[in-house]
Amino acid sequence: MTVTPFAAASPVSASHVLGRKLDGIPFSAYHLLIIAVLALVGFIEGYDLVMTGSLLVLAKAPLNLTGPDIRWLAVGPTLMLCLGGYVSSAVSDHWSRKTVMLIGVIATTFFTLLVPLVQSAEQLIIVRLLTGFGAGAAVSAAFPIAAELMPAQQRRTYGAIYEIALAISFTVVPFIAYLLTDNPYAFRFLALPGGLAITVVPVLVYLALPESPRWHLRKGRAQVAADIVNRIIARCGNRVPPLTMEALGDHREAAREQLPPYWALFAPGQLRWTTVGILSGVCAGTAYFLISVLLPKALVDQHMAVSLSFGLTSLVYAASIPGKAFTGFLMEIIGRRWTIAYALAGSLPGLFLMLMAHRAGGFETLVMVTGALITGFTVLSAFTATRVYISEQFPTALRGRGHIFSESTVRLFAGVLAPYVMEPYTDSATMFFGTIFVVVAIGAFIPLTFGRETIGQLESFTEAVPEPA
Repeated sequence: MTVTPFAAASPVSASHVLGRKLDGIPFSAYHLLIIAVLALVGFIEGYDLVMTGSLLVLAKAPLNLTGPDIRWLAVGPTLMLCLGGYVSSAVSDHWSRKTVMLIGVIATTFFTLLVPLVQSAEQLIIVRLLTGFGAGAAVSAAFPIAAELMPAQQRRTYGAIYEIALAISFTVVPFIAYLLTDNPYAFRFLALPGGLAITVVPVLVYLALPESPRWHLRKGRAQVAADIVNRIIARCGNRVPPLTMEALGDHREAAREQLPPYWALFAPGQLRWTTVGILSGVCAGTAYFLISVLLPKALVDQHMAVSLSFGLTSLVYAASIPGKAFTGFLMEIIGRRWTIAYALAGSLPGLFLMLMAHRAGGFETLVMVTGALITGFTVLSAFTATRVYISEQFPTALRGRGHIFSESTVRLFAGVLAPYVMEPYTDSATMFFGTIFVVVAIGAFIPLTFGRETIGQLESFTEAVPEPA
């Protein structure tokens, strides 16, 4: 295809020009390939991490897990996930998005492959802690990658598909645990699929995903950024003209700028958006982590059968599969903020039913199942919106560090502190489900009251608006 040069430099910044070009590429099979690879990463990472709830039950007898062992397994991997996330956020924006993801995927799958070999509670705890630390790089890197590669109107498509892949993994793990309930080697067999993925997933990430052209432009490598954009255009069918260096205009300004310091995440003008993203994630994340980590144990402690506890856990995540698709559909219609509010507020009736199920007599199981379905379709489907929303709060120069820092902070509060505090109270339906109810009710109003809407080209609300010529 003939490249048509521009006669004069662009009156807008190079980052805006590049962003508009990426957003102008029609959605194609190549975009679906990128989404599919990232979704596979999400499925494997979700599988490896969500095993914690099943391990608390399946490994208790074979490895003679004590109370302190169970508590460490419940919160330790997520704590290390946070620490790994903070370490990854320190190098993100310095290292490429794909490099960070590859390191995380390889580490997570390798340590999961060691689970079938453990012979004691101490070994299992160490392996799971290392798994969590490695996953800190992988579980959050996908969203900055997708935010910078997907056309603006398709970020919701990616968010929905990625979260559906996570939901499928969350559904599959307790279902497999249910099938293996009476097998003495159940927890070993449960870990094999996630560990064996090390032979496939890193190769797909390396070969199929392009580097972020926005990241390269911010590093001053304008020609590399333009080449990547043009390769994407070619793989999408050459339906738009290639990007030229003339179109980028004076890209040297970006090259002269130093990468903002880490503390720019908390600078005036950015602190509010960083905080809103984190608080929105904490409220939705508390519901997710308490259910994924403690729901099987809570239901057993509340005198339900082990098989029924796994069945209900699988059911609540199965309900989130269509729920996440619906949440993704809503994001571009009513906006990110109202979608998050809907997902959290809509779960309150379901959580109330789960709270009151033990008082329903012979209808206890029916009431619990109904509540689980409502909860899965709503609050456990919120991450389609919340994770995209978090990634959209930061400019390109801060997005890698900002997104991973935010998600790590979310997990620290929702995935470590909340399960640690609630683990002794899982035998009380009022305490367990009531706590989730209160946190979710508060979170429904945070983005509406304090947040901003983030539909459209990233640069239009994360970068300085360019002055007209």
